[in-house]
Amino acid sequence: MVAAAIAFPPWAQPVRGVRDSKTLSARQRAALVPDLRRAALALAVAAASVREIDRLNIRRATALAMRRAVSRLVNGPRFRQQTLDAGATGFRVLLDGLPMPECGFPHEALVDGDALCYSVAAAGVLAKEVRDLLMRRLALRHPGFGWETNAGYGTAEHCEALASRGPTPHHRRSFAPVSQFPIEF
Repeated sequence: MVAAAIAFPPWAQPVRGVRDSKTLSARQRAALVPDLRRAALALAVAAASVREIDRLNIRRATALAMRRAVSRLVNGPRFRQQTLDAGATGFRVLLDGLPMPECGFPHEALVDGDALCYSVAAAGVLAKEVRDLLMRRLALRHPGFGWETNAGYGTAEHCEALASRGPTPHHRRSFAPVSQFPIEF
């Protein structure tokens, strides 16, 4: 589970093409990231591990990843000074989806936020790009699961690899197709 937080200065012009990351191809998302990095006042990415997802559940692990990303952003080097220098008197935390008190900080939740809010969409693009990079790296270490193209979703190819090779340490034990296998790693 990968989450991203991004802050833009008040005068920042939106990067053309940023929208709900689910509507963008991997190539389009990759092309947007350098422009987002240049336009952003600050950004941060964080994750929750497979073990954390299994232990906490996906919702609480998502909240944990979000808390980590926002904390890295606001506690990052020079963030407060950069915010003041940019003329901002404060900031708001906007989350995509329903309210998530588990994240541990005040926020505004926006259902379908990545379609409604540029900042939420930008964070989604960044998070998906980092997730895809991590999945491509995992695919090199564990070929056959299709992680370089399926981003960890249980496609037919992925399920066939699970059946023939068994799960890796990167599979969620709480995911039904994986839970049927004995733990061997």
